[in-house]
Amino acid sequence: MTIRTKLLLFIPLLVVFANIIAYFVFQSGKVVQQSYDEMLGRILLIEQTSESAESNLNLLYAYLLNPRGGKAVQGPTEYQLMQLKGRLQEVSDSTDPSFAEEDYVNLLATFLKEKQAAVLDAKAQNPQSAFEHYMEAEKTVSYIHEEGQQLIDDELAYYRPIIENIRNKNERMNGWGVALFGMNALMGVLLAIWISRSITGPVGRLVGLAKRIATGDLNIKPPPRRDDELGVLSDAISQMSTDLSILIEKDKQSLEMRRLVKELELLALQNQINPHFLFNTLNVLSKLAILEGAEKTSDLIVSLSNLLRYSLQKLDKPVTLQEELDNIREYVTIQLARFRDRIRFDLHFDASVLQQQILALTIQPFIENAFLHGVADMEDGAIIALTLSRANEDVQIEISDNGKGMTEETRLSVLHLKGEVESGSSTGLGMQNVFRRLQLFYGKEGMVEINSHIGRGTTITIRIPVKKESEQTDVSVVDRR
Repeated sequence: MTIRTKLLLFIPLLVVFANIIAYFVFQSGKVVQQSYDEMLGRILLIEQTSESAESNLNLLYAYLLNPRGGKAVQGPTEYQLMQLKGRLQEVSDSTDPSFAEEDYVNLLATFLKEKQAAVLDAKAQNPQSAFEHYMEAEKTVSYIHEEGQQLIDDELAYYRPIIENIRNKNERMNGWGVALFGMNALMGVLLAIWISRSITGPVGRLVGLAKRIATGDLNIKPPPRRDDELGVLSDAISQMSTDLSILIEKDKQSLEMRRLVKELELLALQNQINPHFLFNTLNVLSKLAILEGAEKTSDLIVSLSNLLRYSLQKLDKPVTLQEELDNIREYVTIQLARFRDRIRFDLHFDASVLQQQILALTIQPFIENAFLHGVADMEDGAIIALTLSRANEDVQIEISDNGKGMTEETRLSVLHLKGEVESGSSTGLGMQNVFRRLQLFYGKEGMVEINSHIGRGTTITIRIPVKKESEQTDVSVVDRR
């Protein structure tokens, strides 16, 4: 559930719950108010009718003393009494009327009847009859007062338990209101804490992870999985940490390659003591050997010159297998001049692979190792073979000899880049350095296989991934030893 959904769901629920509580308290108060209004309305109505009857009696008395004010005696005051009588009649009809209420209404009707009779007698110049009706009306008003007071007492007696019940209910409602208010406040606090913890807690953990990443600590444990926006952010930070680790590892490899290049450059500078002077000297020696009739010596000097030129000028660039093969031929020419018929060099290649680009001086260190450490001690029958072919999507390079071989410990040490690199080779590039250059350039391991047995020789197989023309890049060189 997302944070937005949580906020849109729980906060409105809390507001609705609070409104329900407020409505419940309001309705409870409304019921109490209606009960009080009903009781006080009946009492006030009785009081008003009694007062109105008294006012009408006074007006009647004044009229009988002075009949010229007849309009006043049958004016608004009488109309008001009739209205009050009608309202009292309606209230009595709407409930279950008691005998006292009916009697009270009948007294009001009797009073109005006696009043009208007295007014008519006064108008008819019959004062004796008018006075008699007035006396009846006066008695009726006294009865109205007595009955009205009795009705008020009855009303109070009737509503007293109701009022007590209402008061008790009101107290209970107040208690429920306080309890519900407290519950609502507690739920609001708990909801605020829950939402706060569900947001600020994960945010705090993400801030901590960000600070650790900023200090360089990428070995972080991913936080618990969440299904909201913070979970997406947490996944992004974890992925960023992983990507940074990969980039740092690549940077380490790049720095290692640069370090090896610098070391190679220093060693190369040691071997490049005025190379132009060296090449010119070798050319002079080659021509001098031709003039003296030593053509083989001239060929060896030319091979040595080409070999040195290749090793000094091609280390920082990719070369084709054809160029690497030409350099190997020069190297083998020099070595065969040394070992003569004791060693035979066999070369087999597929012409379709000769334009494949490869690291310079990738194959020669293995040929060199076969000469110096594989078959150098053999008096005759020594064979070194180089085979270039295709193997599925790779170019396979196989260097084999039938020399003394190597122990399993030595084989594993060479494959896993352990121990010291063999020294004493003419190129200065050991086998282990070739392994490292291949790993750094192609970004993969397991490209070299070594199969060797003591007394039966060694076979080294290199698989080079075929690169398209658009993928060819310059190659950084590494250690020369």
